[in-house]
Amino acid sequence: MSRNRWKRTRRAARAAVIRAGVWLASLLPLRLAMVAGGAIARLGWPLSARLRRDMRASLAVAFPDRSPAERDAIAIASLVHLGRLGGELVTMRRWAPRLEEYVAASPETVATVKGAAARGKGIIFAMGHIGNWELTSRLARYVQPCYAIAKRSWHPSIDALTERFRAENGVGTLFRSDSDTGRRMLKLLRRGGTLGILIDQDIDDVQSIPVPFFGRPARTPRAAADLALRFGAALLVVTSHRRGPRAGDGHVIEVVEVPHDPSAPDLEAEVTRLTAACAAAQEAAIRRHPAEWVWMHQRWKGAVEAAPDRAA
Repeated sequence: MSRNRWKRTRRAARAAVIRAGVWLASLLPLRLAMVAGGAIARLGWPLSARLRRDMRASLAVAFPDRSPAERDAIAIASLVHLGRLGGELVTMRRWAPRLEEYVAASPETVATVKGAAARGKGIIFAMGHIGNWELTSRLARYVQPCYAIAKRSWHPSIDALTERFRAENGVGTLFRSDSDTGRRMLKLLRRGGTLGILIDQDIDDVQSIPVPFFGRPARTPRAAADLALRFGAALLVVTSHRRGPRAGDGHVIEVVEVPHDPSAPDLEAEVTRLTAACAAAQEAAIRRHPAEWVWMHQRWKGAVEAAPDRAA
C-alpha cells in the first residue's frame, strides 16, 4: 500500500471513529454530555505540555498583571468550557426546539438585528471563537438568508457533519477554499443576506491587517470591514457567554453595531478603523468572560515568548 493511500485510509478510519463518537454522545442527556465533555477536555491540561505552553503564552500577553496561578485557572476553565461546548453541539438535535429558551437574546439585541435587516443592504456578522459561537445561529431566524464562512477540515465527512448541523439551524456554509465561494458570497450580499465571518484568529492565507488586541498588534482578517464598506451592509459584532457556571445554564447573545462610512475619503483607513473597532469589541467580551475564549490559539504569532512550562 502506497504511503498516500495509507494516509487516506487512516484519515477515513479516524473520521469514522469521530462520527461514531458523535452519534453515541448525541444519545446522552444535555447536562450529562456537557459534564462528560468538560471532564474529558480538562485532561488536556495535565497530559499536553504543548497545550499548557501555548495557553500560558497567550494568557501572559492578555493578563500580565495576573499571577501565573490565576492565568492557569483561566486556562483550565477554558478547556472545560470547550468540552461543555462540544456536549451542547452533539446533543443539539434533541434540544433544538427549545433553542430560544436556552440561548437568550434581549429585546435590544433582537431590535438591533432586525433594524439592520430592515435596511435591506445586508449584514456582516463579525464573530469569534467566543462563548458558543455556533449557538449564535439563534439569530438566523431574523436575517435570512444567512451563511457563515468556514475552513474545510481534514476529511469531507467531518465537513458534511458540521455543514448539516448549521443547515438544521438556519445557517448555510461557504467553505473558504471552494472555487465558487467568492461568487456566492457576493450574490448573498447583493440580495441583502447575512454573512458570518470569524475574525479573532491570525490566519496565514487570509488578507489581514494589524490592529490592537489586548494591547499588542495582532493580524486580524479584514474581510468583514471590506465587505461592509463595499455593500453598505450593517457591521455587527456578535458574541455569546454562559449565563451561569453549571452545565445547562444556557447562553446570552450580545450584539454591538459598528457604524461606518462607505463614502469615507480614505477607504483603507476606514477598513483599519472598523477592523480595530471589531477587535476591541471582541476583546471587551473576552475580558468579561475570559474562560470562554480559545487561549491555545497563538493570536500574536511570533510576538509572544512562551512562558516556561511548570508542573500542572
